[in-house]
Amino acid sequence: MYIADRLRELREYKNLSQGDMEKRTGLQRCYLSRVENGHTVPALETLEKISRGLEVSLYQLFYENEETPATKPSFSVRKKDWASRGKGLQFFAKLSRALSRMSEKDRQILLTVAAQLKNGNHTRKS
Repeated sequence: MYIADRLRELREYKNLSQGDMEKRTGLQRCYLSRVENGHTVPALETLEKISRGLEVSLYQLFYENEETPATKPSFSVRKKDWASRGKGLQFFAKLSRALSRMSEKDRQILLTVAAQLKNGNHTRKS
């Protein structure tokens, strides 16, 4: 999936202009345009701002499905979102900073390991 297309799809689904997103996120309209056209790859912190501006959870920016995922207002998402308050927010902030400093190769390795752990495809070597 291409993040640029997904961001534009969600913005248009919400009937928002890039100017509206500029007001909601504090990111310049020209920057948002470069992201949507695939000329710039946003950092994780920037994707967080965009997801808040779109009033969707961060994971929905990466959601791959034929249908657009249900989009809830941010206030209802934040009530149930583990990373919105307290220790969850602190952990997510640390994770965001760490991931933003990783190389693309290291991120791919981490995602591969996480997927294997999720699917139970790991073996313990002694």
